[in-house]
Amino acid sequence: MIDGLRPYPEMRPSGLAWLGDVPAHWDVRRIGRLFGARRDTGFPELPILEVSIRSGVRIRDFDEGGRKQEMADRSKYQRAMRGDIAYNMMRMWQGAVGIAPTDGLVSPAYVVARPFPETDAAYYAYLFRTTTYMREIDVFSRGIVPDRNRLYWESFKQMPSVYPPLDEQRLIVRFLDWHGAQTAKLIRAKKKLIALLNEQKQAIIHRAVTRGLDPNVELKPSGIPWLGDVPEGWEVKRLRSISRNITSGSRGWSRYSSDHGPLFVRIANLSRTGLHLRFDDVVRLALPVSELGEAARTRATAGDLLLSITAFIGSVAIVPDDIGDAYVSQHVACCRLVSEVNPRWIGYVLLSPVGQAHGTLSMYGGTKQGLSLEDVKNYVVLLPPREIQNDVTDWIDKATRQISNSISVVEREIALIQEFRARLIADVVTGKLDVRAMAASLPETIELEPIDEPTDDEDLDETVDDPENEEVAA
Repeated sequence: MIDGLRPYPEMRPSGLAWLGDVPAHWDVRRIGRLFGARRDTGFPELPILEVSIRSGVRIRDFDEGGRKQEMADRSKYQRAMRGDIAYNMMRMWQGAVGIAPTDGLVSPAYVVARPFPETDAAYYAYLFRTTTYMREIDVFSRGIVPDRNRLYWESFKQMPSVYPPLDEQRLIVRFLDWHGAQTAKLIRAKKKLIALLNEQKQAIIHRAVTRGLDPNVELKPSGIPWLGDVPEGWEVKRLRSISRNITSGSRGWSRYSSDHGPLFVRIANLSRTGLHLRFDDVVRLALPVSELGEAARTRATAGDLLLSITAFIGSVAIVPDDIGDAYVSQHVACCRLVSEVNPRWIGYVLLSPVGQAHGTLSMYGGTKQGLSLEDVKNYVVLLPPREIQNDVTDWIDKATRQISNSISVVEREIALIQEFRARLIADVVTGKLDVRAMAASLPETIELEPIDEPTDDEDLDETVDDPENEEVAA
């Protein structure tokens, strides 16, 4: 608990199971008394906004890789005014909600809610993204199957919500904004440490995959100017020549996202510093029978090499033996290598500056929107005899183990900080902790720290801009 924060002196039952007791002077009101629906169309000159689970509402950047699917006809797009709440009907239960930072247009798959004068939208943006409230949202959502539920405005406006006095809403927002800024600074410092450790790791990998373990090895010209000399006895190959099959996932499968079923491997699950799949942010698929034929083409099996082909070019992973049923997204290339090649060796080569340089060159200096499968097939890889591949990969694993362990410790610290932050937000917005005195001592305006996050991989994997297909946030 933060020093100085205590429970409210007087509490009363709220009458809501998910909320429990609330401060005696707080009220419970339906959303329809706090917000009104905004259904304005016909403003094609406004920028396009999107909703991200991580960062709320933001202006969509169509210059980013994989983001060239803007609708030519904006007539169906709705206007959101600065300060409005916008949410994705199909992903509100996951926290796809936020405040419009400027006037803009949102997909017809979104709902826009304008706050009434006695409502501070920022307070409710915090509340709506708490775990307990998102569970309640799921209850009020409707659909043929649970994973396709939508929270329509008519249902949303009936939802009961806690209501502190307006001045108190603003104090709560001031405190949470301040705490968020301090948290962002702390996390940023820890991420800088992780970056330094990863630089160490990269240096070890680069030396090993370009020279092997023999410091006296004789070198020969590789025939590729940017690659330089390579050890005698090593070959320079294209990825196509050592692969049985190279493919990528199917477009639009994010609409089948679920909390059960086969694993959906996205860019977010690939690593930029190792060969492991990341399972801290998992999406699964509830595939209909009509997609089972296509599923066979995009299935990832043990030993497959996975490579990002849109955002974060060069992120890789080797599919582990215990992967189970898993399929790749449209932004991930799946390479099934020939049996004579050690997949971990190829993974380390692609993870090294050799692979990263080739990815950059394939992007024509960063002007392309992503890699094609033809680009992937043409990736340059160094190939020593299999025995050397095995020895070097074992050595890299051992040489980088302590660094990887240190990175894991710092990542766990970040996760605990984020968990504490989430718990604090939930306790404050539901009246379990009194922040009035502390908030009143803070500046009226808090200089918010930018969230030190990369562009959401999940947005690239799970956003469909065509409103006929219903936009799906990260």
